[in-house]
Amino acid sequence: MSEKAYKIFFGTLNNKNRLKIINLLRKGTKCVHDISAELKFNQTTVSHNLKRLLHCGFVFVENKGKHRYYSLNKKTIKPLMGLIDRHMHHFCEKIAKGER
Repeated sequence: MSEKAYKIFFGTLNNKNRLKIINLLRKGTKCVHDISAELKFNQTTVSHNLKRLLHCGFVFVENKGKHRYYSLNKKTIKPLMGLIDRHMHHFCEKIAKGER
């Protein structure tokens, strides 16, 4: 795997708006309007970040009538986020609290 691909992947996660969208989509499929309303982001911000998440395969989109519904990649990203949660609980929360 190229260093550039790693940079793109981790750069996708290194954005607070995209992380909020990912964590919201962990709960279920949403359209842009729902994501905007729940996260209190404007639709342009949501659309811009979803474009990056789509490009990197973090989310998938399904067209239903006039709406596009976004869901988290359940095969790779959802389990990865669970692993990251467990890792952070064991290691990063201690660092944030000033523990070693």
